[in-house]
Amino acid sequence: MTRRGLLLFAGLGIAWGIPYLFIKVAVGELEPAMVVFARSALAAVLLIPLAVFRREVLTVLRRWKPMLAYTVVEIVVPWYFLSSAERTLPSSTAGLLLAAVPLAGVAVAFFMGRPARLTGMNWLGIAIGMLGVAGLVGLDVGGSDLPSVLEMGVVVVGYAVGPAILSRWMPDLPGVGVVAVSLAGAALIYVPVVVLTQSWPTAWPSAQVTGSIIVLAVVCSALAFLLMVGLVAEIGPVKATTITYVNPAVAIIAGVLVLGERVTVWTVVGFALVLSGSWLVTRRSREVAASAGTEGVSAQVN
Repeated sequence: MTRRGLLLFAGLGIAWGIPYLFIKVAVGELEPAMVVFARSALAAVLLIPLAVFRREVLTVLRRWKPMLAYTVVEIVVPWYFLSSAERTLPSSTAGLLLAAVPLAGVAVAFFMGRPARLTGMNWLGIAIGMLGVAGLVGLDVGGSDLPSVLEMGVVVVGYAVGPAILSRWMPDLPGVGVVAVSLAGAALIYVPVVVLTQSWPTAWPSAQVTGSIIVLAVVCSALAFLLMVGLVAEIGPVKATTITYVNPAVAIIAGVLVLGERVTVWTVVGFALVLSGSWLVTRRSREVAASAGTEGVSAQVN
């Protein structure tokens, strides 16, 4: 890997590993709906001009039905439940549970009529990954947090369905346009949600929370996607997918260093099992991986 590739990989690993930390800070003062609205609106303001300059907005809007579905399952629903879950779950646990997305992707492909051809190693990966999730939920998460774990389950499914929609109905659409339009659409959807649920803050949030929203929008959404585009161009889609295995480690480290979250033996064991399982599940032939790699990475907007 070139020096530029290493820098892009490190930058993206951080940008997609720290949102759980900043979501945890933001929901300390803001309602989940407000967090999603503020983050998506600011990120859209940054990316829409770029998408317009590249003449990608109209191209994406012509496919508005799958775009709407993608926006709902990839941003509107998951970002709300992720923010809601982090009101009780540690940020590191939330990041680690999302490492199970590749496992859910196998089930999503099956139900969408496009089942993957699984090898013995893939099935072993599913078993190991599920064992890791079970260990985290049963031994590392308190019983009072189980509703939050179920919310994280919704997030995992949403993040698995999003790439499937891209792959089936929008594989030819430009990536910057897709993300910019989906972020703008999510912000518009959340305007009435914030109003009807009275999620708008009665006082201006603290500097810490305001900064968290800015980081989530600028670094974890807008900048992260541009880094991803550069990374795929530099090292290819197959190698770029390995960023999925870096994010949970960054989430755990950030939670421990910044928020003082505890790391138990079961956190470490669950981390090893979930990532090992996800790696085995995604082991495919070079030809198959090359065709799916770009979609799998570009769909991730944490």
